Amino acid sequence: ATFHKKIRGQIWKVNSLLLIEAVLAGVMVGIGAFGQRYRRHPFTRLIFLGATTLFLPIISSVVSTIGSEPNFVINFSPEFPYHLSALVATCDASNHSFVLVMWAFLVQIVMINTTVIVSVDEREGQSTSPPLELLVNGGWTIYLGVTAFKGFPWISICLGSVTPFALLGTKIVVQWYASRTARRSFSLGRNPGLVFVYMQQLQAGEASQDAAEPPVSVDVPPLLVMREDEKKVEVQPGGYAFKDDHSGTTLVSNIDPVTLDRIWQLDSAALPISTPPIKHLCLSFALFKLLRCRFARYHLTNAGSMGTLNFFRSLVLKADEHDTVFGVIADELSFVHDYYYSSLPISYSKYWLPVLFIFLSLLDIGYCILFLVANTNHLIFSSKDPQITCFIWCTAEGQMVGPPMATFIGMFYFDLVPLLSLLVLAVAAEVRDMSSYICSNWTKVSLICRYVNRASLQHSICMQRWVSLLLRCRCKLMKHWDEKMSQCSVLVLPPRTNQLLVRRLFRLPDRGRNVKMPAAVKVCIFNALTSVINGSCLLSNGVESLHRSQVGDNFIWACHGKGASDIILVWHIATCILEVKQYDQDSNSDHKIAATHLSRYCAYLVNWCPELLPDNKEWSKSLYEAVKKDVKCALAEHPASGSSTPEDEHRKLVELLQANSKHELLKNGVKLGMQLVDTFNDEEAMWKLLADFWSELILYVAPSDNLEGHKEAIARGGELITLLWAMLFHAGIASRTGEHDGATATSGSAV
Repeated sequence: ATFHKKIRGQIWKVNSLLLIEAVLAGVMVGIGAFGQRYRRHPFTRLIFLGATTLFLPIISSVVSTIGSEPNFVINFSPEFPYHLSALVATCDASNHSFVLVMWAFLVQIVMINTTVIVSVDEREGQSTSPPLELLVNGGWTIYLGVTAFKGFPWISICLGSVTPFALLGTKIVVQWYASRTARRSFSLGRNPGLVFVYMQQLQAGEASQDAAEPPVSVDVPPLLVMREDEKKVEVQPGGYAFKDDHSGTTLVSNIDPVTLDRIWQLDSAALPISTPPIKHLCLSFALFKLLRCRFARYHLTNAGSMGTLNFFRSLVLKADEHDTVFGVIADELSFVHDYYYSSLPISYSKYWLPVLFIFLSLLDIGYCILFLVANTNHLIFSSKDPQITCFIWCTAEGQMVGPPMATFIGMFYFDLVPLLSLLVLAVAAEVRDMSSYICSNWTKVSLICRYVNRASLQHSICMQRWVSLLLRCRCKLMKHWDEKMSQCSVLVLPPRTNQLLVRRLFRLPDRGRNVKMPAAVKVCIFNALTSVINGSCLLSNGVESLHRSQVGDNFIWACHGKGASDIILVWHIATCILEVKQYDQDSNSDHKIAATHLSRYCAYLVNWCPELLPDNKEWSKSLYEAVKKDVKCALAEHPASGSSTPEDEHRKLVELLQANSKHELLKNGVKLGMQLVDTFNDEEAMWKLLADFWSELILYVAPSDNLEGHKEAIARGGELITLLWAMLFHAGIASRTGEHDGATATSGSAV
């Protein structure tokens, strides 16, 4: 009884640690492989860091506690009857220790795939090297394996310890080589300095050509796409530049970098699939390199060159091209996300590295399958076995008394179920890693550039089929921005359900779910951007849109705030009030949809992403909280339920706000809402004015010098304002009227 009490207490302790270990393994594999969008969140980072820190120490503790052959001795007192001196037990826990070591190796192999390795220019920030500490952890794990596998056949030792360590070490070495090569590559690590000097030379060449002969049409600019390492590069004061070959020939060779104009000149017969998607994807990659120059704080004027500026504006000005331009910018930001927050880009420092990484993933999958096949019978027949088998006997004066008695403790299910689950997760992570190479836009651009530079590939029917197949691959996991926009409202009526408590627990008291961005929002934004590009108006905080309306001058007073945040809140309150009055699902027009969605999105920016607005972050946040608190107090008497009509709801809401509001912004919002109701008899005209105002205002707040803020937004999966920020940069609008950005052109020079 004493022995069972002691050993069972130890087993319960070990199983509790195993349960914690299984949870930690699931967290590491799940967040690492399938939760990259949320890894930048502070709470997620804390959980991931805690799991990776505690995993190996707990494994070591359990292995050292149980051991492969633990011995227990319980000494008896001299008064014990039968003259027995001690109770001795020896236990076999070899299977238990084998499973624990396998856990450690599988989790570390998966962590290699999910580790972020970044090779960037020094001006962009700090590069991230491969985690060599995982190699040290692997060495410690193989030591635990050799210690725990005493007496095992050499095949089991190789399969359970040597082979996974070899796979782990090989991946680390290959990643280290890829990272080192990418850091020195002019296509990846050093690319911003090369692109910056190249764009300067391109702009100088355009200026001299325009002086000699004005351009008749908008040509495709020769933006760098890929394969910059094919040509010799020299260091210059401003960065890097291609060396002149002085050969006097203008023919394009297969060692020249691939430029956008060369891809644009190809027709559908030269490419295995339709050319517009290919052209737009390569355009996104070329624009991504220009955006990297801005993240590296190189001073690009006119979006790099006048030819680039005119070409991008010509795309924006085309009718019904808003989906295309939004798609180009979304792909561009996906390249930014991959480069700064994943290990995928370093694999393209050499054309054969993606194939090698896919091969290593296949080896890992093969190892997991081999392990299952080799141990299937053992795992099936051992599923009902105990975790530990002990033999107990008594001693008297150092001699065994009676035969040993066998006793069985624990259930092997505690080891088997987590091991099988971890094997499945490891295979799923490897499959995801392989699909990221096969379906990645990086692979497509690299394949296109290699296809363009080698004429022999274009005449091979077999190669055309393979290229066509790869270019058609799509994977939803590789899409970072899902075209959704968050919605938030400062004017929230008292809830009719008990959901408010749940939202407060998650710190989301007034943030609605993400919604699919309607096409009407894109159309209104593009109409506003087209007006700015055509020079018919300046980039303003909504004043220009009001001037274009016959009665808009009556509302200009609401645009004279201390900053952008208070203007947003005043017009947001007015829009919410009008939405209550005019609420009718069957009469939703495009202008109403655009105005209400942009209003709630701008309110979301003030509350949740104030760093992306031109105002001080703390000021915007405190302003929102003050207005929100005043709204809550003012609407405390609002009925929580009822079947009133929208007109009655609107009347009660206005009466309460007028009688109880104390904050100046809330009063102005109510005043503006009532003024809009009194001015417009036509509902559609009113919503058109609001849609034009909001689309102009969101373009006004989009230009920003907060590069880190937009990088964080890209890491979270993307924001609409970040997409507009990049779009305006390529359109030559990098600041508001009256503001000067030394890195780019002002809105005045852009329009």
